[in-house]
Amino acid sequence: MLIDAHNHPNWHGHDAARILRNMDEHDIDQMWLLAWEAPEDEYDPSYHAVLPPAGSGIPLADVLAVTREAPDRFVPGYIPHPKRRDAVDRLKAAVEIHGIRLAGELKVRLPFDDPDALRLYDYCGSARLPVTIHLDYPIDHGRGSYPRPNWWYGGSIEALERSLCACRGTIFVGHAPGFWAHISADGQHDKVVYPDGPIVPGGRVPQLLRSYPNLWADLSAGSALRALQRDTAHARQFILEFQDRLLFARDYFDARLMEFLTGLQLPATVLDKLKAGNALRLLAEYPSEG
Repeated sequence: MLIDAHNHPNWHGHDAARILRNMDEHDIDQMWLLAWEAPEDEYDPSYHAVLPPAGSGIPLADVLAVTREAPDRFVPGYIPHPKRRDAVDRLKAAVEIHGIRLAGELKVRLPFDDPDALRLYDYCGSARLPVTIHLDYPIDHGRGSYPRPNWWYGGSIEALERSLCACRGTIFVGHAPGFWAHISADGQHDKVVYPDGPIVPGGRVPQLLRSYPNLWADLSAGSALRALQRDTAHARQFILEFQDRLLFARDYFDARLMEFLTGLQLPATVLDKLKAGNALRLLAEYPSEG
């Protein structure tokens, strides 16, 4: 079985029919389908080239519409902006009315440990919703300064750690360039969007994974793949060490991650965990004890 644990509806022009064709082409049995709720002034206007044409971000309505096309193949996810006054009630309604099983993607210009965000995470823990978070640092990308010179989300890895401490009954799934830059202790996380070069031991991501059983990570997007490709020997050891809390995921519609993982010659039992076992266990058993 193969589960894509991070993707979006109407993302890069993929409507329901195109997503299902892509899943069949890549032998993907099930997809975690995530919304992205953010005001239009919180994301780079260049996203309009790959986002749904109506509204801001990727709305819950799109997740539900695509899920209805093949309910057995999609696991729906949604999380409201934590600064909504009705954020907890809104998410609770989505769970009770629409069967939302995941909280994500949380990609907003707000530190992870904002008090309103912590309150929302607490509800996610009680409702057994893993929270997929997006971390980006305020690095100027050189693409112009209008309306902002950079686009940050989540604040910092320290803000994420404070959230992990404060909400130990909530599972957080790490994702995005700012998160994966911390696979290495080279200090490039707030200077380069996609650091390269050999991995320097002592990165914050492995430290946090060792310290907090409520931190998982998905291997989606160029951010995870680039981090792993920096040092294939390190990538193999990293996956072996954290094999029980890593999820195969794409955040796109290609085969690059699977090709890379296959090339690492991982034990079949480990690859099976990444491909589907961990995702199934997370939804079946979360929250775990400890």
